[in-house]
This record gives sequence, C-alpha cells and structure tokens, in this order.
Amino acid sequence: MPVALVTGASRGIGAACATRLAAQGWELGLTFAQDQVACQETAAAVRALGRQAITTRLEAREPASITAAIHEVEAQLGPLDALIVNAGTTRDGLAMRMSGEDWRAPIDINLSGTAATIRAAAAGMLERGIGSIVAITSIVGDHGNAGQANYAASKAGIMGLVATLAKEFGPQGVRINALAPGFIRTRLTDVLDEDHVNALRAHTALGRLGEPDDIAGPVSFLVSPAAQFVTGTLLCVDGGLAL
Repeated sequence: MPVALVTGASRGIGAACATRLAAQGWELGLTFAQDQVACQETAAAVRALGRQAITTRLEAREPASITAAIHEVEAQLGPLDALIVNAGTTRDGLAMRMSGEDWRAPIDINLSGTAATIRAAAAGMLERGIGSIVAITSIVGDHGNAGQANYAASKAGIMGLVATLAKEFGPQGVRINALAPGFIRTRLTDVLDEDHVNALRAHTALGRLGEPDDIAGPVSFLVSPAAQFVTGTLLCVDGGLAL
C-alpha cells in the first residue's frame, strides 16, 4: 500500500487530507507540533477506514525533529510515496507594529519549516526516482491581506520554492505542487468576526467559505497517478474568490 506523511494533521485541512487518503487506500504518518490528542483522533479515524496510521511529533523549527519524524514513519510504514506539508501558523498584526518574533514565526514555520520538511522527505524519493509532494500555501500569498504581511510573505515564498524544486526534482521523477486554499473554516478562520465572514462570502463566487474536505479532494488528486504529468503547479482552491 502507498504511504503518505501529512504534517499538521491534528485538525482542519491536515485531518481532512488524512482521512481522504485513507479512504483511497493510503497508509498514513501523521504529525503534530502541540496537540497530540487531536492527532491521535485523526489516526483513529484513519484506522476506522481500515488503514494503518502512526502519529509523531514534528516541530518545524527543529531540523532534528523533522528528520526523526520522517525516519519513524518510514521505519514503521515503509518509504514515503507522498508528502503533504500542511503545518503552519499565523501571527497577525499590522506590519509597522509587528514584533521581530511575530515576523519570524510564520517565516520560520511556514516557509523554512516547509522547505526543511520537503528536503528531508525528498531525499529518499529522489533516490527511488518516484514520489509526489504537495505544499499547502494560501491565496493570501498571492493577493496579500492587511494585517498578515508575515503570513503572506511566508506563503508567497512557498510558491517560489515549489516552482523551483519542480525543476530540480522533475528529472529524477519526483513531482511537487502547491495548493492555495481560499478562506477555509479552520481554527485560523474561527477568529474572524461575522461581518468579516459575510464580506468574504460576498466576494466568493460560490457564496460560502470552504470546508477542509474541499481541500482534501484536490490534494488527493495531486498525489494520485491521475496527476502524473502535473508538477510545478499552483492550484487555487478558493471558491472563486475575488478580492
């Protein structure tokens, strides 16, 4: 059975991707940074679908933690066929008032952590000449958003990273793509007030915010044989958002 690693799998998009892949026959490695209990709940949902799942801590700011997590998953489940890099954070605030730590956290976790995770997982894929990677970015990385200069910069960086790695990895048979969700109902959007949510709906062609399952479907496509000629692509899944 194919093996996938999903980072940030405790809830939201990561958990939805894990259960979607399990339903399609994948064995799952699932990582968490803090909420181990929620990640174990995701693992239980995967096992209920008849697939294997293991959970392990991955701290995106710690290269040794990234390497250890990947080694643990591969030791128990086998070599990775796919990687979904979903772990991320926000530290919102106006740019001119932002502390140095608030600026660095999304850059370190979202961008540098994504790059480090990809490099660690891709090593084995490149040796074997096969594999698929999906990095979760955001439409904010393309459109920008007031109060999220740090987050937007980190997500825009992922887009450039993926475009470059596609050229480096492609000759060795490894595909890599970026997926940019629009506004999805997760803990990161739960903090928005109702007026803001209504404004987003008004600017979305489908007239609603997305759900984590709306992202899981496109992710499962990108790691599947159906997407074997797709690499270096930025796929926007935003319900037709026009900001």
